[in-house]
Amino acid sequence: MSANPAPGSAISLRGLTRRFGEETAVRALTFDVAAGELFGIVGPDGAGKTTTLRMLAGVLPPSAGDAWIRGVSIAREPERVKSHIAYMSQRFGLYEELTVRENIDFYADLYRVPRRERPRRLERLYRFSNLGPFEDRFAGALSGGMKQKLSLCCALIHHPEVLLLDEPTFGVDPISRRDLWLILHEMVAEGITIVVSTSYLDEAERCDRVALLHHGELLALDAPARLQAALPGRMLNVRTAEPRRARELLRALPGVRRASLFGDTIHLLLEPGAPDGDAVRPALDAADIALLALEEVEPSLEDVFIDRVSSPAPGAQPVEAA
Repeated sequence: MSANPAPGSAISLRGLTRRFGEETAVRALTFDVAAGELFGIVGPDGAGKTTTLRMLAGVLPPSAGDAWIRGVSIAREPERVKSHIAYMSQRFGLYEELTVRENIDFYADLYRVPRRERPRRLERLYRFSNLGPFEDRFAGALSGGMKQKLSLCCALIHHPEVLLLDEPTFGVDPISRRDLWLILHEMVAEGITIVVSTSYLDEAERCDRVALLHHGELLALDAPARLQAALPGRMLNVRTAEPRRARELLRALPGVRRASLFGDTIHLLLEPGAPDGDAVRPALDAADIALLALEEVEPSLEDVFIDRVSSPAPGAQPVEAA
């Protein structure tokens, strides 16, 4: 890729790097995010997700490389970037002693939203967040999910072109997580470009494309379904009465590429061309482990991540699947 932003992209990263002393938190990230895309930056704690978003938001200068948001360089013109974006950090700056309405009004003032436009925008924000009935409630009295919805409303009051969200569903109950993702899809349908970081690989499957990060490096970049389809071999779901002991036994079978625990089940990844799991039942019977269920399943994005982390291609540069 060239060292310039890609034409038509909302966001372009070229060798984006951030070091803290001798530690490299983000290493040479290079990819593009299309306008109107819901893009996920995915990985566990320490993967470099927050550092990447803070650089894109113009909050943290890169140590090397650059990124452009709507053609504006984050390295050379970080203040100009801020007029194109809304950035919601893990601890977004809600004022708990202010009401829902007062918080939104504060951010409307901060972003200089014209007063004649505020009623229409507020009505729209209340419609998708369902916060209207609670506009007089103090932010400190809201549930975790409602606080995240309020944070989104504050971030969206000025109609940003690009929305950067750092783990917006962390610590949020499942119903609120679902609601937040519905809101994000509404925003994308209206043309907003969204980059969201998450450590929840199940919800990352809702994104148009994802960048899988590990220790600040890019492992893979593509649509979740394509990454899942590209995982070599076949996936078996094995449920036993003793999952931990069964995993150690099954991972040693010929043709088994990987055996990973998912709650009380085992995801058994078979090598391409390996038998279809005929050896699983006899091996468990011989060890006196009861087999409760055995079925072939589609691999999850978490399966893909585990596989990429455990056995990256030697010297390979992660790129989108062909």
